[in-house]
Amino acid sequence: MDWKVFGATFLTIFLAELGDKTQVANLCLVTKTKAWFSVLTASICAFTIVTIMTVILGKVLCKFIHPEHIKYGAGSLFIVLGFLMLLGKL
Repeated sequence: MDWKVFGATFLTIFLAELGDKTQVANLCLVTKTKAWFSVLTASICAFTIVTIMTVILGKVLCKFIHPEHIKYGAGSLFIVLGFLMLLGKL
């Protein structure tokens, strides 16, 4: 286990996920249904599956595309999506 990578990944994901739409959706679901354990379990399962898919995709992409290009591509995509959101297109 590379603890430095673990710590950096944990901190990055933890900070990125704070206050995003997933937390708002979970908050709404718990307050509406009062089934906090079902919401918690379903959220953990869903996020686990999405994370596994993302890690596998990243592993595959790194075999064909240089990681630096992936970083710039992802950054560019975030900028484009943010711009489209500002224009009201998304």
